[in-house]
Amino acid sequence: RCPRPVMAAVPPPSAPGGPEPPPPLQYSLLLQHLVGEQRRPRAWDPAALGGIPSPPKSEEQKMVERAMESCAFKAALACVGGFVLGGAFGVFTAGIDTNVGFDPKDPYRTPTAKEVLKDMGQRGISYAKNFAIVGAMFSCTECVVESYRGKSDWKNSVISGCITGGAIGFRAGLKAGVIGCGGFAAFSAAIDYYLR
Repeated sequence: RCPRPVMAAVPPPSAPGGPEPPPPLQYSLLLQHLVGEQRRPRAWDPAALGGIPSPPKSEEQKMVERAMESCAFKAALACVGGFVLGGAFGVFTAGIDTNVGFDPKDPYRTPTAKEVLKDMGQRGISYAKNFAIVGAMFSCTECVVESYRGKSDWKNSVISGCITGGAIGFRAGLKAGVIGCGGFAAFSAAIDYYLR
């Protein structure tokens, strides 16, 4: 059997002197606009779908929002969060440290529970203070940088990370400050990339 010829869709010829017929529809171009690279995503607007209208905000609500978006509130929140996180980290590291209550005169002596708890408390407070200071410094610096630049992007965390790391490292000298700046900036960029 011979195969049947496939007929292509050909536009009807136009009458002489009449308007030109439209070009044939190319499905590949149509698919580009529907599912391809030229597709334009629609902006989701809940109001257009009959969403719940939000009432206008009162002056008290606006004042609370301004206070929560201020640099002082963000720094205080980061300070409290750093204190809690640092305390937990210090208690955890003291709990798994094998040198707690170690006596060089009697290396085989087992530390008492009181000595272990005392060391856990001391280390937890020490870590909590350091984490609180670093958290407050970073948060406050990032807020100031964001307010100065007028943008909220990854550069704010990198700049504030460099400033915070440099300020902490400069206590040990210029080289330590430069290393702290670069290390803290890289860490901040990695965390910001992961979170965004």
